Amino acid sequence: MKKLAIYLGIIVVLFVAIFLVTKSSNKGNDDAANRLYGVSASKLKPATQKLLEDPNYQNLIKPEELDKRIANKESFFLYYYGADCPHCKVTTPVLVPLQKELGIDVKQFNLLEFQDGWKKYNIEFTPTLVYYKDGVEVERMVGGVPENGGTEGNTPAKFKEFFLKHNGK
Repeated sequence: MKKLAIYLGIIVVLFVAIFLVTKSSNKGNDDAANRLYGVSASKLKPATQKLLEDPNYQNLIKPEELDKRIANKESFFLYYYGADCPHCKVTTPVLVPLQKELGIDVKQFNLLEFQDGWKKYNIEFTPTLVYYKDGVEVERMVGGVPENGGTEGNTPAKFKEFFLKHNGK
């Protein structure tokens, strides 16, 4: 009987430990979701939840902020992506280090969460990189880096050229 009580005690302790670890990891996701999206992680789509802690997806802009920047006639780069887009998952890890290398701030707009953005900003495909000058779109690059040795898409050199052309560096 004592052995049974010991085994049950161990099982209870394990379940409590698993619960606490799960709750702790969810709290990290909720903190990131609140910081980036202003909502709980549970309100985000699963593909977005997976990216909450990814360092390549931390420069998010929400629709209200984007509209404000356009209305204020600011000049900036914007990267439209979908958290569930396979091409974006290949392209983003190339773009983020490149923009850091060049000292350029490129905001990210998640079309999976902000689906009104497709029509509102005339986005047909992801990824799409846009340069806005004085609040007006000047140029865009559509498509990501070539995948699996393919030749379709934009090379890192093309992205760098796009950044330099519009950033004056």
